[in-house]
Amino acid sequence: MNAIEVNHVSKSYGRVKALDDVSLAVGAGEVFGLIGPDGAGKTTLFRILCTLLLADEGTASVCGYDTVRQMKDIRCRVGYMPGRFSLYQDLTVEENLRFFATLFGTTVEAGYDSIRPIYSQIERFRHRKAGALSGGMKQKLALSCALVHSPSVLFLDEPTTGVDPVSRKELWDMLGTLPGQGITIVASTPYLDEVRRCQRVAFLDQGHLRGIGTPEAILDEFKDIFCPPSPAPLSPPEGGTIDPEAPLSSPEGDTIDPEAPPSPPEGGTIDPEAPPSSPEGDTIDPEAPLSPPEGGTIDPEAPLSSPEGDTIDPALETIEAPSGAVGGAVPS
Repeated sequence: MNAIEVNHVSKSYGRVKALDDVSLAVGAGEVFGLIGPDGAGKTTLFRILCTLLLADEGTASVCGYDTVRQMKDIRCRVGYMPGRFSLYQDLTVEENLRFFATLFGTTVEAGYDSIRPIYSQIERFRHRKAGALSGGMKQKLALSCALVHSPSVLFLDEPTTGVDPVSRKELWDMLGTLPGQGITIVASTPYLDEVRRCQRVAFLDQGHLRGIGTPEAILDEFKDIFCPPSPAPLSPPEGGTIDPEAPLSSPEGDTIDPEAPPSPPEGGTIDPEAPPSSPEGDTIDPEAPLSPPEGGTIDPEAPLSSPEGDTIDPALETIEAPSGAVGGAVPS
């Protein structure tokens, strides 16, 4: 018996075709993977199967119930863990778990055996706010909330994105025990090691189902996408090899010593202790006072004067306008 059946499902957002005539089936107790690039339609398919979104065309069923006509029957039989952490961050670990148990008409105590392997790892933090948990602990709490009512089907939308490698392995080790309890798992993941933990995978690309099969078969069929060949090493145009240990050289073939001091074009050396000089070769004394082009000195105590040589009195309240100007004077 199939736990999930999808028949010719299509869904569009405006002009964007998120799913285009997708059909697949997932057996009861199977670990089934959905893989594909961002925007392939994986989350849209999850939301349709969880009765959170209506398809434009086609039909879908979960545990034998139609996703349109029998959505209430489906919702009490599935657990959904979205890609983003969606629990209440201002509630404690224990408060979140009890809240979701109440939504499904059960208690933490009644469903404890279903979540024991996962929840036991974070139970000592039960009084900590969910928002203060690490990434790995948040995912374990979210998984506990999705399993507290003992669902028949568990949907996981990239459950380990942003989680450290150790926590990823622990989470998938725990997921591997669920099919033994009769739980069907449908998970999307961007990690190839997690893809290989699935029994079968479906490859979605731009809303189209491009293939279904074992992880090895799909990864081999689409190896140019999932396992592209390594780029060839760089080589000069002549086809020779590049020796990374060889010394640097100029285009003319001269060896370049990276430790050598810089030198002018004529080949002379640069003395870092020599005083600065002008382009004409005259030595420049940085302590010398400024002088006008004629060579005279500048008296800092002398009154200001205009270019014509007239003395400017800074105490004047008005400045005489040039001859012919309107108004005769400009206010200071």
